[in-house]
Amino acid sequence: MRGVGQRGNFVFGLIFTVLGGLLCSASISAAETRTVQGEIGDVTLAGTPTRIVALEFSFVDAMAAVGVAPLGIADDGKPERLIPAVKAVVPTWQSVGSRYQPSLEAIAELKPDLIIADLERHSTIYQDLSRIAPTLMLKSRGETYQENLEAVLTLGKAINKSQEMAVRLQQHREIMSAFKAEIQVSGTVQFAVLSDRGMWMHGPASYAGSVLDSLGIKGPIPEQTEQAYIPTSLEQLLAANPDWLLIGRYSEQTPLDEWQSSPMFSLLQAVKHDRIVEVSPALWSLSRGMLAAEGMAENIAQLMNNQS
Repeated sequence: MRGVGQRGNFVFGLIFTVLGGLLCSASISAAETRTVQGEIGDVTLAGTPTRIVALEFSFVDAMAAVGVAPLGIADDGKPERLIPAVKAVVPTWQSVGSRYQPSLEAIAELKPDLIIADLERHSTIYQDLSRIAPTLMLKSRGETYQENLEAVLTLGKAINKSQEMAVRLQQHREIMSAFKAEIQVSGTVQFAVLSDRGMWMHGPASYAGSVLDSLGIKGPIPEQTEQAYIPTSLEQLLAANPDWLLIGRYSEQTPLDEWQSSPMFSLLQAVKHDRIVEVSPALWSLSRGMLAAEGMAENIAQLMNNQS
């Protein structure tokens, strides 16, 4: 009987040890669990996601800024649309189609543990995405520079990099402040994208416009203009008449080529002073994150240095 008692005590001790371990694990798990508030619904996550799918370039930029590489990206089937600073951290990824209409099948095949989607583009498929994996819906396309800086902290919490993101954000602010002190621009600067379908000036409410404003650079479009992307004719461009015109081409042939034969074209200040400059549309229009903003500031600083 004595042996049985000892064996019984051992069994009970083992049970208590196992139960204690389970309770401890549950406690750790509960401590790691976090709820992230999105633009549509909240996402509850535990631990660090390792199979992330990003459906906008700005989310990829934010993750790359803290050394995180998503597994899948809605890259429009054009890998060159990721800027070099992002590719340095994200050398390979799986395309899940276009940002406008990502492939649900391609996303599901990757078995993601987190999907980050854009409110403007993907709200209609939010339920479908949520059935595949926890889906964090954030603003991207309609977001200004300052709004983006606020959103990266939310994204940082989702990918379990809150502290790293806060440190990187502070570093970013210091980098941009240094560029602002360095850059001396005389006159107004306007960024526009061009394709075979037309020209769109990016107004003060756009990402590029608000980055320029943060650097103390004035644009020709009134600050009260709420439209971020403004369809532009030659007459409208002449009405704005910027001193500098930065253009991002998406195609070889654009309306700008036709406008050059018009007498009105020579009236543009940017033409008179040879200040029409081609820049990367991926950097200035698509990436829309801290890495992109730093690259844009560097572009402007180099441009002004070359003109001095």
